[in-house]
Amino acid sequence: MPETALNTATGINSAELSFDDFKKIVINDYRIGYESRQASLLGRREVLTGKAKFGIFGDGKEVAQLAMAKAFKKGDWRAGYYRDQTFMFATGMSTLKEFFAQLYAHPDIEKDPASGGRQMNCHYATRYVDADGNWTNQAETMNCSADISTTGGHMPRLLGLAYASKLYRQNKELEYLKQFSVNGNEVAFGTIGNGSTSEGLFFETFNAAGVLQVPMAISIWDDAYAISVPARLQTTKEDISEVLRGFQRDSKGNGYEIFKVKGWDYVALCETYERAIKLCREEHVPVLIHVIEMTQPQGHSTSGSHERYKTKERLAWEEEHDCLVQMRKWMIQSAIITDEEIDALEAEAKKHVRNSQKEAWNELETEIKEEMHQVLQMLDAIAQPSQHRGDLQKLMSGLQTCVDPGRKDTVGTVRKALRLTINEPSDARNSLVGWLAAENDKNKERYNSKLFSDTPKSPLYVPVIAPQYTDDAKVMDGREVLNACFDANFERDKSIVAFGEDVGAIGDVNQGFAGLQGKYGDLRITDTGIREATIIGQGMGLAMRGLRPIAEIQYLDYLLYSITVLSDDLASLSYRTRGGQRAPVIVRTRGHRLEGIWHSGSPLGLILGAVRGLHICVPRNMTQAAGMYNTLLRGDEPALVIECLNGYRLKEKLPANVGEFTVPLGKAEILKEGKDITVVSYGSALRVVMEAIPDLEKLGINIEVIDPQTLYPFDTDNICGASLQKTNKLLIVDEDLPGGGSAYILQKIIEAQNGYYLLDAQPQTLSAAEHRPPYGSDGDYFSKPSVDDVVEKVYRIMHEANPGKYPALF
Repeated sequence: MPETALNTATGINSAELSFDDFKKIVINDYRIGYESRQASLLGRREVLTGKAKFGIFGDGKEVAQLAMAKAFKKGDWRAGYYRDQTFMFATGMSTLKEFFAQLYAHPDIEKDPASGGRQMNCHYATRYVDADGNWTNQAETMNCSADISTTGGHMPRLLGLAYASKLYRQNKELEYLKQFSVNGNEVAFGTIGNGSTSEGLFFETFNAAGVLQVPMAISIWDDAYAISVPARLQTTKEDISEVLRGFQRDSKGNGYEIFKVKGWDYVALCETYERAIKLCREEHVPVLIHVIEMTQPQGHSTSGSHERYKTKERLAWEEEHDCLVQMRKWMIQSAIITDEEIDALEAEAKKHVRNSQKEAWNELETEIKEEMHQVLQMLDAIAQPSQHRGDLQKLMSGLQTCVDPGRKDTVGTVRKALRLTINEPSDARNSLVGWLAAENDKNKERYNSKLFSDTPKSPLYVPVIAPQYTDDAKVMDGREVLNACFDANFERDKSIVAFGEDVGAIGDVNQGFAGLQGKYGDLRITDTGIREATIIGQGMGLAMRGLRPIAEIQYLDYLLYSITVLSDDLASLSYRTRGGQRAPVIVRTRGHRLEGIWHSGSPLGLILGAVRGLHICVPRNMTQAAGMYNTLLRGDEPALVIECLNGYRLKEKLPANVGEFTVPLGKAEILKEGKDITVVSYGSALRVVMEAIPDLEKLGINIEVIDPQTLYPFDTDNICGASLQKTNKLLIVDEDLPGGGSAYILQKIIEAQNGYYLLDAQPQTLSAAEHRPPYGSDGDYFSKPSVDDVVEKVYRIMHEANPGKYPALF
């Protein structure tokens, strides 16, 4: 492959177009760009006048996005950030009316298909999952993965979207998945601001894509600032493409093609994108398009003004080099359009934008005012006979005079009225109570639904199949049971892939995938570099494109290096698109007891707080883990599976249906029945509890042991609460820090399952010390729950309840 330098575009190839056709294309581009600019200007005014809460826009970036849109085809994917409104308009993936509906947070997916009012404006997504959980045909649509506000947080997902094209092109076994790809010809387009290229996620993604050689096209919108911070404080040499020059491909190996082009030069931009994306699409070479000399006319957002930190000279330069000003000038000079014609075009564009804004606002306002009118009528009926008539009339007046009322104003008024009239029962009041209950149900759907997919394809609905054992079932290491499970699933479903550090050649550090790369090939079972964040992003992008990835993080302690992608992006995906997108990736890892500070972690409190939107599976052994994998691989929701690090070489029986039996999510299991005290634990700590049973029986204590199996969902059949009806005492044993996973479990049992009313003694927890466990067996003994700790903790609870029968130990 010949060495190439940084590419600088200089012209556009219009040889195949008549001049009239060329004019029409350019004029239409300018119209889209100008409408987008007017939407930005009007959107800012709507925020500053109070109709919208916050605004962030793509002004100054219009012309580059028009050029990028020309290269974007059906089947392609976007993973960008909140400056890309012009691109979305130009591709038809969004409209002006939808832009304003999102600005006003209209909670209706028909009005705001991207998020149903859940995301602030310019956070885009296309819907590729229907209400029944079926995929749309992604090969026939333009596709936009759901934006997040963290400006570099989408980059790992971009890698996965591009990597899917590589697998669809190179793995012929995937040809049956025609609704997701056409021979892997799809390009994943990513955008990022120059400031965000300072983030680790950008560099990790950039390197990984260069290694994998995937069709990924990154556009950097460079306006020389990141909010108020100039490039000289952000980037070495103040030029990110210069920093990345070492990634330029040459005759020695793989790499990138790197282009640099000015953001106000329409002709150069069109030619650059045509060349760059053609190369990316056909040769699967990642490309970087560094778009410099961009502007941001309204500053970063509606929360501030860029006049505070930009010099007068810079502001004057930006006014002159505004991309639409330059495009307008070039069009007139090139006889594409006259002054009068472009003035008329701009006037019509302003009118169209204003009409779109009015329609979007009126549709939301009409809904809210109809609800308000219903409430006012009911309040009037309550107020007439009420002794609180004056106060109720004040509430009604306040609601009637509210400027730009929202649903919170109407519902808040109703709640206050019901508190005032608590001692005044009537049919009118009952009607208001009924209205509030119905509205609460609607608002729960509007604002709180779809944390998970909740479709018929959810793993919660996967049929339960028990493990079957023959009389001569083999007894083997737990790791071998897992290996057999993975082998059976890879044979059954060609869309399953697995990857992570050391997963391929050696079959993972604990041999769960031993021998499987040789059997199924390195496209399906793949080694990666040490790059936890992009391992998760790689899995997320693949899962969005119809594949079934198992993304491995080598140890639970290292999950922290991917927590931003897990929390900001994957966990929130279903919620922030109101079920319009999904990514059923399985994150496989191992944790709990072993040795040392970074190989024995159990930070479940952190995980439970950070990744709501993933199922959290904590199997006690490898057979249970295998059943969970079988369940998850047949469902449509993401999950984290934490295997017991010290359990791989413990002996287990091999089920005859190792690839078929399923463990249901959210179903707790009673491992030992007892009458004196309920002990709830999971993972490796559960084994410690079971080992304590003989010593406790010698002391005359009969414990009931419950394994929740999954922490999210937790014990949906209330097994723990039912146990407390019998024992009236509760102990949680957990390897997390005090107040971590144990606090979560307590809340579920004591509050959600009403366990508080069943207790005869204070509920207790037994957890690890407040520091990470030191190295060595002694360190483990003195910092994590031991058998002695369990025995003595249980005994103290029994002593407190009945000191006569259980005298103090010491």
